[in-house]
Amino acid sequence: MTNAVFLGMALLLASIAGYWVLGRGTPRPTGTWAMGALLGSFAMAFASYAPLFRNVAESIVPHVGRLLSNCASLGAATAVLAVSFQLNLEPYEARRRIRVRLALLTASVVTMTALFAYEQLTARSPQVYALYLLPYISFLGFSVVDFLMQAVRQSKATRRDSIRGGLRVAAAGCVFALVYVVYKLTRIVGLGLGLGDETHAQCSSLVTSTCAFSVTSPALAVLLICLGLTWPAVLYPINQARRRRWETRSFESLRPLWQDLSAAMPQIVLSSAEDVDSISDDSDFGLQRRVIEISDGILALRPYRSRRVQESAASNFHTATEQGAAAVEAAVVRAALADSKAGRYADEVAPPSVDAAAREDLRADTQWLLLVADAYVERVGDDGRP
Repeated sequence: MTNAVFLGMALLLASIAGYWVLGRGTPRPTGTWAMGALLGSFAMAFASYAPLFRNVAESIVPHVGRLLSNCASLGAATAVLAVSFQLNLEPYEARRRIRVRLALLTASVVTMTALFAYEQLTARSPQVYALYLLPYISFLGFSVVDFLMQAVRQSKATRRDSIRGGLRVAAAGCVFALVYVVYKLTRIVGLGLGLGDETHAQCSSLVTSTCAFSVTSPALAVLLICLGLTWPAVLYPINQARRRRWETRSFESLRPLWQDLSAAMPQIVLSSAEDVDSISDDSDFGLQRRVIEISDGILALRPYRSRRVQESAASNFHTATEQGAAAVEAAVVRAALADSKAGRYADEVAPPSVDAAAREDLRADTQWLLLVADAYVERVGDDGRP
């Protein structure tokens, strides 16, 4: 079971890393190589946790699985910071900080490798193992705290829900990583005082006391940080598809109101008829154009907007609700269209809808006009009554 979990995750992450680096075309966005290194390092870390991988590696060099696992963890921690720096800092500052982290990583790996080789060539002792752990856990703890602070700060500043959620998931992964760091620090202290040894029991279960701290915690940290950093990229195409679907549906829902307005006032149409009947190529542009044309049409109807019709419609609908206010506006527009065709100006011009004036962006404008268009078709007659 343990082999299946860790090797399966390693294969999945390696596949994602390959797609991230090789399958995204050119030019590649900022952070592509750092994210590829992150995913590759995490894949290596997961593989090194698997007993099968350790057994094969240690059949060649005794105890080398520990060194490979620790180096993969440090590489993943450095890659996490590199991704964060490239996404959140100016290019020059990001490169400067990445160079510093790479220098620290190199120094830590060289020191660990030298101490590991010394262990292999001499009698192994708890004190030498404690010295081996010291650069490993120091750099790892520094990286985890550094990234945790960045993740918390950026999650408060970002406006995109997917990025905010992903950073919070990554921050949760940092908490599990800190549990692992604290566990390793206690081992360093114990080894340094001669209160323990460097022997490692194979983990057949992920929930036993020692394995929960030494294997399960770092594995959960790797999984959550990887998920948190890739979550926005995974959600982006899904959100884009949902957005295009909403834009297409909104475009069609606005058609009846737009057709009546454009038939009465052809000058509001911004392009030829064949272009406005379909938005398959650019749903955002098509919807924006339709919203502008309807808004221009409603504005052009201002001399025909009757205050009497507005007050009559207000008495028939619950104007305290957004749907009621939209029904009142639909009644005024329908009556104004009829009067414009007959050439009758309003005795007293109705003021613009307060709800329409409160909209500040395309989506809000569209949602308001969708309510008006629905009421225009379903809820009001030519006299402004239900």
